[in-house]
Amino acid sequence: MNRKQLQINKHTNFIKVILTLSLVILLAGGEVRAQDDLDLFQNNNWIHFSDAPNSLYHHLAGQAYSLLDKLAGDVAGIRSLSDRKERLNETLIDVMGPFPERTPLNAKVLRTIDKDDYRVEHIVYESQPGFYVTSSMFIPDGLKGKAPVVIYASGHTQDGYRRPKYQHIILNLVKKGFIVFAFDPVGQGERFEYYDSETGKSSGGDPSKEHSYSGAQAFITGSSLARYMIWDGIRAVDYLLTRPEVDPAKIGITGRSGGGTQSAYIAAFDERIYAAAPSNYITNFTRLLQSVGPQDAEQNLPDAIARGIDHADLLLVRAPKPVLMLTTTNDYFSIQGARETAKEVSTIYEAYGKEGDFSMVESDAGHASTQENREAMYAFFQTHLDNPGDSKDQEVEILSEKEIMVTKTGQVSTSFEGETVFSLNRNYAEKLVNELQISRKDLSSHLPKILRSAKELSGYQEPVVTDESIFIGRIQRDGYVIEKYVVHGEGDYIIPYLLMVPDKPNGKGLIYLNPLGKGAEASVGGEIEWFVRQGFTVMAPDIIGVGEMGPGDFHGDSYIEGNSYNIWYASLLIGRSIVGIRAGDVVRLTRMLEKNTEISEVYGFARKEMAPVLLHAAAFDSAIARIALIEPYSSYQSIVMNRFYNPDFIHGTVPGSLKAYDLPDLAASLAPRKLMMIGVTDGLGNTIDSGNITDEFTMIKTAYQEKNVGRQLNIKSGKLPEKQMYDLFMEWIK
Repeated sequence: MNRKQLQINKHTNFIKVILTLSLVILLAGGEVRAQDDLDLFQNNNWIHFSDAPNSLYHHLAGQAYSLLDKLAGDVAGIRSLSDRKERLNETLIDVMGPFPERTPLNAKVLRTIDKDDYRVEHIVYESQPGFYVTSSMFIPDGLKGKAPVVIYASGHTQDGYRRPKYQHIILNLVKKGFIVFAFDPVGQGERFEYYDSETGKSSGGDPSKEHSYSGAQAFITGSSLARYMIWDGIRAVDYLLTRPEVDPAKIGITGRSGGGTQSAYIAAFDERIYAAAPSNYITNFTRLLQSVGPQDAEQNLPDAIARGIDHADLLLVRAPKPVLMLTTTNDYFSIQGARETAKEVSTIYEAYGKEGDFSMVESDAGHASTQENREAMYAFFQTHLDNPGDSKDQEVEILSEKEIMVTKTGQVSTSFEGETVFSLNRNYAEKLVNELQISRKDLSSHLPKILRSAKELSGYQEPVVTDESIFIGRIQRDGYVIEKYVVHGEGDYIIPYLLMVPDKPNGKGLIYLNPLGKGAEASVGGEIEWFVRQGFTVMAPDIIGVGEMGPGDFHGDSYIEGNSYNIWYASLLIGRSIVGIRAGDVVRLTRMLEKNTEISEVYGFARKEMAPVLLHAAAFDSAIARIALIEPYSSYQSIVMNRFYNPDFIHGTVPGSLKAYDLPDLAASLAPRKLMMIGVTDGLGNTIDSGNITDEFTMIKTAYQEKNVGRQLNIKSGKLPEKQMYDLFMEWIK
């Protein structure tokens, strides 16, 4: 998202700080030290940990591989085709969630363009009330009776099916006697959801970013962008069946790239589509994760890998209806994965005795539509939709920009007052929040319930083993020492941490979490030193994905304001969350501190985006005796309800959380432990004033009051002067 439009004050990534500030000097005991002294792996002197910044991706992918291996074993044990299809159907429907109810399409032909041998009807229909879908129906002249139709789904292009390469395919099909129905996906063509009237472009960036920005909000509510896009396609079929020219038994679908995604998904969920030819999409999750990683929001279903869904299943669920996989050998969607999927699918078609109804073609090219593949696709539909003819690719005259425009203004948002994915999801979120509010009326039953849900939804795993730490080095400072360690986290990765030990300890430990990394406030005179001088033994870790442990090389196609949404999707696919993994590691570190015989109590302190991590960890483990959250964002609800939110917050969110709990629920569960929250922000990152804080956190206050520990809760609004901040810190530790 555009920084100015989102009004987001970005925090510079810690590693970039280190690279940019090459000589930040610290004065301690008369000695000059570089900030890099606080790094554990500076100068590559621990080669074993040289790939530490990529640990988060490798950990998520590794868990996915284990699930996929198990899936392969489970599939091998299924002997009945009907059993496998039934399970697939049930799982896909359950993962997708219920589709909206069928409401009137209110379809309108806005205008018609007549060409020499075909006409184009420009149509708008409502897949949901007020959710307008722009589309065009290309109808050949001289049709005799009902004709076959091919639905064309567009790939990730700003102009949707208006792209000349896509028009070329559409018009070739028309010249071969097919009706073609093309529609715009959300965020593309005439359906920009973040349209900027001044520039005439999307302020959300390219389609992948548009999809992911609102798609992340949908995931938080337990929905998905795929659900909205698939429903658009299903309603397209509904519309086609109202047209007298269309043969309802001869409906096909195709599309390349993102259009291949839609072709595969829509055909999997709508049995009325007889023949499907997805192009440049189908591979398998193992090869996808090994190569380019998860793609934008539309290509991910919540818990898909965890529930045993792979790309092959999108085709198998249709068996034995005709399917053609169009692939290229140098595509970024792995050709090896495509071949492995084709092999798996072909065995099912053979078992049905329909091996001729499944095929795969591959052409030596990159992510592209080649003539060889186009002609294979034409021939496929000519055969299976019973429309024989010449399958050669022809030169065609594409329509002009004016001819192909559907709405008067060229955008739904300026032609109609309609809904967006954001607004529809917000409406859904309001229902979920209302249900939460009802449950919150009885906190005694509500809070234990939400803790169970939070553990499950976040994918939290109870730490069972804490390895001995590896000692890396020591720095002496006036009145305390800094020791550097690494310890294993949840998986095959390490957690580097600083242990700052005062000369005169008070018997208390503090876990300190900062989104900028362990060294951000570890300088002389820094915030961490203040706690050390009060006698605290402070552990400042770089939890996975932060500081020396991230963010890593993987960005993906939805890298928004320095945040990889794609890596968050990797956690979603395996039924986990980044915040849940991090919370488990914080609990692990807490237990390490507890083992220290000189520490009797452990406190938790977190800034900004690390606040949800500490909240989850403290809610799941009562050993964290006191909790301080500095500039935390208030709730997941606030992210979902803001059309523009801060992308920095996404890694701290839990997919599906609003169906069961929110951050204030976790905070309320902490009573009677001492809780301090300073400078709370909304989902955009703006500081909330005191009045709104009162409204937002009524439940937290109620929970503390019901236990007669109101004084244990301290919530302060606004940005405070440094002295006042430290006064509040002192009050918190007393």
